[in-house]
Amino acid sequence: MSQQSNLLPLPEAVDATRSQLHTTQAGRIAYYHDQRGEGRPLVLVHSINAAPSTFEVKPLFEQYAGRRPVYSIDLPGFGHSERGDRAYSPELYANAIRVLLEEVVQAPADLLALSLSAEFAARAALGSPASVASLVLISPTGFSHRPLPPMTFGRGLHGALGASLWSQGLYDLVASKRSIRYYLGKSFRGQPPQVFLDYAYATSHQPGARYAPLIFLSTQLFTRNAVDKLYARLTQLPVLAIADRDPYVTFELLGDLVSQQSNWQFEQLGPHLGLPQWEQPEALFEALDRFWVGL
Repeated sequence: MSQQSNLLPLPEAVDATRSQLHTTQAGRIAYYHDQRGEGRPLVLVHSINAAPSTFEVKPLFEQYAGRRPVYSIDLPGFGHSERGDRAYSPELYANAIRVLLEEVVQAPADLLALSLSAEFAARAALGSPASVASLVLISPTGFSHRPLPPMTFGRGLHGALGASLWSQGLYDLVASKRSIRYYLGKSFRGQPPQVFLDYAYATSHQPGARYAPLIFLSTQLFTRNAVDKLYARLTQLPVLAIADRDPYVTFELLGDLVSQQSNWQFEQLGPHLGLPQWEQPEALFEALDRFWVGL
């Protein structure tokens, strides 16, 4: 049975108000918000994979809701946001974050992003520096010695993956329960929570769910030489990088950057495999509070 005939209802990722804004590049963008707290806003950005959503940052949202204004975006192509067949790109994702910061939050925010979205968050901070008070990057991509294939390869690969004859069938395999359990399981030292698996499966079975992940799989969403083009340019903004081990990402270049730039800090918080908000929540919350209180 194809995914299009096996669509599922998608519940709310967190217990909070969900609103939406409309953008020229990415269409309708959904975001959750809890504005009961006071102080600097916190904006959370989930990662990019076959089945991401605000659910990934749920422990963080729940920890800070009521204590400070908290926002979490469902990036274009994922969660409750629009999932059209469009040209997803790093610029599109950075722009979605920037629009949320400028048009909704409207105050300098602590911006926290996971994995590949760390590159988008860095790009958004560079494009709208007045909107970002600090940046937290959890298991950020772009710090590996291993080079990415050229963009021409990525475009060709997407042409193959996205062919209309088999793109849905290919995505159905990637988004199957067995596949989600396997790949999400690689990010946990033990078994991933069943609620996490269930939400990942539901969010990957929405209309248009295949479009953004297939571009991700083609490597077109990664910035080539992200250290020089993005991270090293963040010279004034306080940045905290958190990384231990990750089955999908390596961090060989991170230590050098942190040692060279006084505005960067590093925390390992091990052991975890890229999702410390799930595996080491208390240690993560303590590290975040230490970082933010010093700003």
